[in-house]
Amino acid sequence: MSKTDNNGAGSRENKKSLKQQIFVYRGFYIMFLPVLIYVLLIYYWPMLGVRYSFYSYKLRDIHWVGLDNFTKLFGEKEFWLAFKNTLEISIVKLLLNTFVAVIISIFLNEMVSMFCKKFVQTIIYLPHFMSYAVVAAIFTLFLSTSSTGFVNETLKSWGWISSSIDFLHSKTMWRPIFYLINLWKETGWGTVIFFATLSGINPELYEAASIDGATRLQKIRYVTFPALSNTIIIVLILNLAKVLNIFEPVFVLYNSRVLEVSDVVSTYVYRKTFLTAVPDYGYTTAVGLFKSLVGCVLMLASNVASKKVRGRGIL
Repeated sequence: MSKTDNNGAGSRENKKSLKQQIFVYRGFYIMFLPVLIYVLLIYYWPMLGVRYSFYSYKLRDIHWVGLDNFTKLFGEKEFWLAFKNTLEISIVKLLLNTFVAVIISIFLNEMVSMFCKKFVQTIIYLPHFMSYAVVAAIFTLFLSTSSTGFVNETLKSWGWISSSIDFLHSKTMWRPIFYLINLWKETGWGTVIFFATLSGINPELYEAASIDGATRLQKIRYVTFPALSNTIIIVLILNLAKVLNIFEPVFVLYNSRVLEVSDVVSTYVYRKTFLTAVPDYGYTTAVGLFKSLVGCVLMLASNVASKKVRGRGIL
């Protein structure tokens, strides 16, 4: 067949109407249909409720208020406190978890015994699979001021304190305790990506460093850290877009006595929606819309940063 005939056949194929192409590939479309319906119902249908951010929605009293909800939102000190707490808690949590995950990954990579390495990995991975409700119950029991509180009773027996410390009800202690609990639960799982990067480092680099007389610490400094640096930056960038999406870790640990340092946007919305006698669903929808817009801005910023670092975006 000539080149002209080939081009003619391709042209006729391209000239098929959309309806004809759908019919030809109908099997693929039928298989894709359940996924499409799921995505539309779960992710896009609820977005129609965004219109209520421009309404006053109190039980059966629903009427248009325009931008009044946003005016109220921007003038609400309680909301801005929650917004500030969200950024502070999420960013510190992200930096701490990443830093500790990198240190543990390097420690695991330096272990010679494969049995010990696998054992330690298994132990530190396990907390990730526990729900935050269970984790909160465990640490509430450990930090209790009663006689069953392991931490307080141990500190008393060592003579370090004379009376029990109410860790989870103290404004000064709540955040450090929160960060420690999150480190215990999530750091092990966070090491997976860093350990995978370390496993891919060319062994010849370490051999060359040994020939040059480098010590173990020098190998870590000049070989391991440079290999991890790009992965660390990528992890930070990818997680930056999710800093506002923190709810469950805070919700299971916070209480009314530490709201000033623990209340985040998601718990603020929860309280305004479910813990108010006559909630204004329009106002809480406006808060959710504002949070989504800020999250969108962070996502776009992360995409730009990712293009500069990796050469490709995350979107």
